[in-house]
Amino acid sequence: MIAPEFSRPIALDRIGLKEKSYEISADEKERAALAERLGIPAVKSFDAVIRLRLTGSGGIVRLSGHIKAELTQICGVTLEPIPTSVEEDFTRLFSVEAGDEMEEVVVDMEEDDVPDPIEDGHLDMGEAASEHLALAMDPFPRAPGVAFDSPEEPEPEPELKRSPFAELAALRKKE
Repeated sequence: MIAPEFSRPIALDRIGLKEKSYEISADEKERAALAERLGIPAVKSFDAVIRLRLTGSGGIVRLSGHIKAELTQICGVTLEPIPTSVEEDFTRLFSVEAGDEMEEVVVDMEEDDVPDPIEDGHLDMGEAASEHLALAMDPFPRAPGVAFDSPEEPEPEPELKRSPFAELAALRKKE
Protein backbone atom coordinates (compact mmCIF):
# COMPACT_ATOMS: atom_id res chain seq x y z
CA MET A 1 0.00 0.00 0.00
CA ILE A 2 1.30 3.46 -0.91
CA ALA A 3 1.68 5.83 2.04
CA PRO A 4 -0.60 8.88 1.79
CA GLU A 5 1.06 12.25 1.17
CA PHE A 6 -0.88 13.91 4.02
CA SER A 7 -1.45 11.30 6.70
CA ARG A 8 -3.06 12.03 10.07
CA PRO A 9 -4.14 8.64 11.44
CA ILE A 10 -6.21 8.33 14.58
CA ALA A 11 -6.86 5.12 16.49
CA LEU A 12 -10.45 3.99 16.56
CA ASP A 13 -10.36 3.63 20.36
CA ARG A 14 -9.74 7.40 20.65
CA ILE A 15 -13.07 8.17 18.96
CA GLY A 16 -16.10 8.26 21.25
CA LEU A 17 -19.76 9.15 21.14
CA LYS A 18 -18.87 12.74 21.98
CA GLU A 19 -17.64 14.66 18.93
CA LYS A 20 -13.95 15.64 18.94
CA SER A 21 -12.49 18.29 16.66
CA TYR A 22 -9.00 18.30 15.11
CA GLU A 23 -7.25 21.05 13.14
CA ILE A 24 -4.72 19.68 10.67
CA SER A 25 -2.42 21.46 8.20
CA ALA A 26 -0.09 20.17 5.52
CA ASP A 27 3.57 21.12 5.83
CA GLU A 28 5.76 22.14 2.88
CA LYS A 29 6.86 18.58 2.05
CA GLU A 30 3.28 17.26 2.24
CA ARG A 31 2.00 20.10 0.05
CA ALA A 32 4.65 19.36 -2.60
CA ALA A 33 3.69 15.65 -2.57
CA LEU A 34 -0.02 16.53 -2.79
CA ALA A 35 0.64 18.83 -5.77
CA GLU A 36 2.38 15.97 -7.55
CA ARG A 37 -0.48 13.57 -6.72
CA LEU A 38 -3.08 16.07 -7.95
CA GLY A 39 -1.11 16.90 -11.11
CA ILE A 40 -0.92 20.65 -10.41
CA PRO A 41 2.03 23.05 -10.08
CA ALA A 42 1.58 23.84 -6.37
CA VAL A 43 -0.46 23.49 -3.21
CA LYS A 44 0.34 26.74 -1.40
CA SER A 45 -1.70 25.94 1.72
CA PHE A 46 -3.97 23.14 2.84
CA ASP A 47 -5.85 23.16 6.14
CA ALA A 48 -8.73 21.10 7.46
CA VAL A 49 -10.94 21.00 10.51
CA ILE A 50 -12.07 17.43 11.12
CA ARG A 51 -14.81 16.42 13.55
CA LEU A 52 -15.14 12.74 14.51
CA ARG A 53 -17.71 10.81 16.53
CA LEU A 54 -19.07 7.31 16.81
CA THR A 55 -22.68 7.01 15.79
CA GLY A 56 -25.04 4.96 17.90
CA SER A 57 -25.51 2.40 15.12
CA GLY A 58 -23.07 -0.46 14.67
CA GLY A 59 -19.69 1.19 15.21
CA ILE A 60 -19.93 3.63 12.36
CA VAL A 61 -17.67 6.68 12.60
CA ARG A 62 -18.96 9.96 11.19
CA LEU A 63 -16.26 12.29 9.87
CA SER A 64 -17.36 15.87 9.16
CA GLY A 65 -14.76 18.13 7.68
CA HIS A 66 -14.08 21.59 6.35
CA ILE A 67 -11.15 22.02 3.96
CA LYS A 68 -9.50 25.19 2.78
CA ALA A 69 -6.71 25.24 0.19
CA GLU A 70 -4.82 27.71 -1.96
CA LEU A 71 -3.60 26.08 -5.17
CA THR A 72 -1.86 26.87 -8.41
CA GLN A 73 -3.59 25.18 -11.33
CA ILE A 74 -3.14 25.43 -15.09
CA CYS A 75 -5.71 27.41 -17.09
CA GLY A 76 -7.47 25.04 -19.48
CA VAL A 77 -7.51 27.69 -22.22
CA THR A 78 -4.25 29.65 -21.97
CA LEU A 79 -2.16 26.94 -20.24
CA GLU A 80 -0.85 29.62 -17.84
CA PRO A 81 -0.57 28.95 -14.09
CA ILE A 82 -3.42 30.55 -12.14
CA PRO A 83 -4.16 30.80 -8.42
CA THR A 84 -7.30 28.99 -7.28
CA SER A 85 -9.01 28.51 -3.94
CA VAL A 86 -10.99 25.60 -2.59
CA GLU A 87 -13.15 25.82 0.52
CA GLU A 88 -15.77 23.19 1.19
CA ASP A 89 -17.53 21.09 3.82
CA PHE A 90 -17.86 17.32 3.50
CA THR A 91 -19.05 14.29 5.44
CA ARG A 92 -17.94 10.68 5.24
CA LEU A 93 -18.85 7.53 7.10
CA PHE A 94 -16.38 4.80 8.12
CA SER A 95 -16.95 1.33 9.54
CA VAL A 96 -14.81 -1.61 10.63
CA GLU A 97 -17.32 -3.97 9.02
CA ALA A 98 -17.24 -2.17 5.66
CA GLY A 99 -14.19 -4.07 4.40
CA ASP A 100 -14.15 -7.82 3.80
CA GLU A 101 -17.80 -8.69 4.28
CA MET A 102 -19.09 -6.42 1.51
CA GLU A 103 -19.11 -8.33 -1.75
CA GLU A 104 -21.47 -6.26 -3.85
CA VAL A 105 -22.38 -2.62 -3.38
CA VAL A 106 -25.57 -1.20 -4.87
CA VAL A 107 -25.44 2.59 -5.15
CA ASP A 108 -28.72 4.42 -4.61
CA MET A 109 -28.53 8.19 -5.13
CA GLU A 110 -31.35 8.72 -2.61
CA GLU A 111 -29.64 6.87 0.25
CA ASP A 112 -26.56 7.70 2.33
CA ASP A 113 -23.17 6.59 1.03
CA VAL A 114 -21.85 3.17 1.96
CA PRO A 115 -19.30 3.53 4.79
CA ASP A 116 -15.61 3.37 3.89
CA PRO A 117 -13.56 0.67 5.63
CA ILE A 118 -11.46 1.35 8.72
CA GLU A 119 -8.22 -0.59 8.26
CA ASP A 120 -5.93 -1.76 11.06
CA GLY A 121 -8.03 0.03 13.69
CA HIS A 122 -7.08 3.49 12.37
CA LEU A 123 -8.86 6.15 10.37
CA ASP A 124 -6.72 8.60 8.34
CA MET A 125 -8.15 12.13 8.67
CA GLY A 126 -5.49 13.62 6.37
CA GLU A 127 -6.18 11.15 3.57
CA ALA A 128 -9.94 11.77 3.85
CA ALA A 129 -9.30 15.53 3.54
CA SER A 130 -6.89 15.00 0.61
CA GLU A 131 -9.39 12.84 -1.25
CA HIS A 132 -12.06 15.48 -0.82
CA LEU A 133 -9.67 18.19 -2.04
CA ALA A 134 -9.14 16.18 -5.24
CA LEU A 135 -12.93 15.98 -5.72
CA ALA A 136 -13.53 19.65 -4.90
CA MET A 137 -10.92 21.11 -7.28
CA ASP A 138 -12.12 22.73 -10.51
CA PRO A 139 -11.32 20.13 -13.19
CA PHE A 140 -11.22 22.81 -15.92
CA PRO A 141 -9.89 26.00 -14.32
CA ARG A 142 -9.83 29.20 -16.37
CA ALA A 143 -8.01 32.45 -15.83
CA PRO A 144 -10.34 35.38 -15.01
CA GLY A 145 -11.93 36.82 -18.14
CA VAL A 146 -10.80 33.97 -20.39
CA ALA A 147 -13.44 32.17 -22.43
CA PHE A 148 -13.06 29.13 -24.60
CA ASP A 149 -14.09 29.86 -28.16
CA SER A 150 -14.32 26.75 -30.25
CA PRO A 151 -12.90 27.09 -33.73
CA GLU A 152 -15.59 27.95 -36.19
CA GLU A 153 -16.28 25.35 -38.78
CA PRO A 154 -16.72 26.65 -42.30
CA GLU A 155 -20.26 26.57 -43.58
CA PRO A 156 -20.74 23.71 -46.00
CA GLU A 157 -21.09 24.89 -49.55
CA PRO A 158 -24.57 24.30 -50.87
CA GLU A 159 -24.73 21.49 -53.34
CA LEU A 160 -25.64 22.71 -56.77
CA LYS A 161 -27.98 20.40 -58.52
CA ARG A 162 -26.96 19.87 -62.04
CA SER A 163 -29.69 19.66 -64.55
CA PRO A 164 -29.99 16.51 -66.67
CA PHE A 165 -29.41 18.66 -69.76
CA ALA A 166 -26.01 19.79 -68.40
CA GLU A 167 -25.01 16.13 -68.11
CA LEU A 168 -26.03 15.55 -71.75
CA ALA A 169 -24.13 18.62 -72.86
CA ALA A 170 -21.00 17.29 -71.12
CA LEU A 171 -21.35 13.96 -72.92
CA ARG A 172 -21.74 15.72 -76.28
CA LYS A 173 -18.51 17.69 -75.75
CA LYS A 174 -16.57 14.46 -75.17
CA GLU A 175 -17.45 13.17 -78.66
